[in-house]
Amino acid sequence: MGSVLRLLADYGPAFGQALLLTWKLTAMSFVAGFALGIVVTVARLLPLRPLRFVLTGYVEIFRNIPSVALLIFIVFALPDLNVVIDYEPSVILTLALVCSAFTADYLRTGINTIAAGQVDAARSLGMSPMVVISSVVLPQALRSVVQPMTSLLIALMLSTSLASQVPLPGRELTALVAKIANDSAAGISAFAMAAAMYLLSGLLIAWAGATLEKKVRILR
Repeated sequence: MGSVLRLLADYGPAFGQALLLTWKLTAMSFVAGFALGIVVTVARLLPLRPLRFVLTGYVEIFRNIPSVALLIFIVFALPDLNVVIDYEPSVILTLALVCSAFTADYLRTGINTIAAGQVDAARSLGMSPMVVISSVVLPQALRSVVQPMTSLLIALMLSTSLASQVPLPGRELTALVAKIANDSAAGISAFAMAAAMYLLSGLLIAWAGATLEKKVRILR
């Protein structure tokens, strides 16, 4: 207990800043990835076979590539192609690409749960394909994937530890723990503190997701 109190006295503000940076990276990458995932999902529904083929490849690539390998490529390989991205945007881009692929995959699963009769009925009313997608298909798909998207958000929050692999201007939780362990003998206490913050953040996200799911759940 004494070691924890000393840790808070010495690094309390640093832990607060690290937690805020972790939340910032999580929020920005999730919003960007979610929006991109919706675009990919809608584009895959269009009657354009070559486009569907390309986007299916996109989803499979970013669902299966290791995030750290993608980050290394963005940070160290893209500059060879004269594409230079700052470290923080590189982390956000990495997480957003992975998030978009999983979002598109989950939404496709949600779309498959929609009865074909609803789409046929919408078409019989003279709705265009884009109106059917935006007014009938997508809203129901979004309501049916709240739980997997909540799990994705938690995984994304934990994956912000990738930022410890590049020299960000600030330190998220994992990078802060590494610094404390390197500078002092409080590594175990710092790890426990960061683990507790990750755990509480995950529980908060899970609670918010469960609450949202109850409100938008589709009764079948």
